[in-house]
Amino acid sequence: MKIQTTRALQCSAALVAAGLVLTACGSSGTGDSGEQAGSAFEGRGPISFVAGKDSTGVFQAVIDRWNKAHPKEKVTFIQLPTDPDAQRQQMIQNAETKSDAYTVLYLDAVWTSEFAAHQWVDKLPEKQFPLDEMLKPVVETAQYRGGLYAAPGTSDGGLLYYRTDLLKKAGISKAPTTWAEMKDACAKVKKLPEAKGMSCYAGQLQKYEGLTVNFAEAVNSAGGVITDDNGKPNVDTAEAKKGLDFLVDSLKDGTIPKEGITYQEEESRQAFQDGKLIFLRNWPYVYSLAQKSEIAGKFAAAPLPGLNGPGSSSLGGHNLGLSSFAKNKATALDFMKFFTSQETAGTFLKDASLAPQYTALYDDASLAKQFPYLPVLKESIERAVPRPRVVQYGDVTSAIQQETYAALTGSKSSGEALKDLQSDLQKSTAQ
Repeated sequence: MKIQTTRALQCSAALVAAGLVLTACGSSGTGDSGEQAGSAFEGRGPISFVAGKDSTGVFQAVIDRWNKAHPKEKVTFIQLPTDPDAQRQQMIQNAETKSDAYTVLYLDAVWTSEFAAHQWVDKLPEKQFPLDEMLKPVVETAQYRGGLYAAPGTSDGGLLYYRTDLLKKAGISKAPTTWAEMKDACAKVKKLPEAKGMSCYAGQLQKYEGLTVNFAEAVNSAGGVITDDNGKPNVDTAEAKKGLDFLVDSLKDGTIPKEGITYQEEESRQAFQDGKLIFLRNWPYVYSLAQKSEIAGKFAAAPLPGLNGPGSSSLGGHNLGLSSFAKNKATALDFMKFFTSQETAGTFLKDASLAPQYTALYDDASLAKQFPYLPVLKESIERAVPRPRVVQYGDVTSAIQQETYAALTGSKSSGEALKDLQSDLQKSTAQ
């Protein structure tokens, strides 16, 4: 994301972990505490908050609350395209020109390493954020080489939404835990008159970041990995092939409708709400919107299914980064604290079903009663597998999308796609 202000830096670039990432250069750092010299966060006045298009309207409502209380330090909400790849590209372009147009950046959780290593965001004073009150996996997405480079914001875990009314009529009492069980349930439901014309399942298979997420979840849910514990690519395996084959075969046999390859989050959500799908893989935000649709009270959420049991979600979510080139950083830091506070997280949960970062909100019995998917979501986040945390993430996700899409469209077999992806990832992570 984009922003401007001069800063004094001291840093040395060094290769680590088989050349995966470069040492980050912090802004006016003061050592291991994560605190910085006061000069790093000087200046008060108007700032901007930059994020993808907000389909819920909740961000603007929270920003309006801040602006009412801070008339001389107003925040302008700059909305970027819904496509995460397009968001990332615009933020990078802003940073590369050292523009101060963007102040606080709503970063996808997987972008932290890239933005920190390139010095596009400042190292934050971690003692000023209640990290010990947050879910550990969420906090880790905001860290890079031992420092905090983003304020943990909303989290995300993939969920399986399903039509409880139709499953019940088909004699199915619980959500499926495996892919085979899901397909069997679909076969039974589709025999119902009420399910005429419905498709079984969809996720997000258009060639964009959502495809990387869906591929990663399929691979992880079949026992495979994209990168191993040392950060080395390891996708040319039998386990990864089983995961990719699930997606490819589901398109071929009609489990996933042919139009499913064009779906991003919003298209798939709309298809589910319109009664076109029995099962849907999507994020928590869908819950509140679906409850306002014609299927209100007729659906529930469960863990993602896998090959032999419950599957693994990709760890999603967004964090707030402070552009290294921004003005009015003192205001920006205060706004980041406000936007990531437990009170604001509660607002996001109640008004938009956005996954909170605070443990206490998941453990609140009254909230769990109001949002019955919370225990499932907490489990999804705690068991989630992060996408590769690498500096060259843009190259990595591009390669995943390219090869996965080739397999889905039939221009390559699953085996050929994974072999080529292994080669591509080895080149990207060696930079």
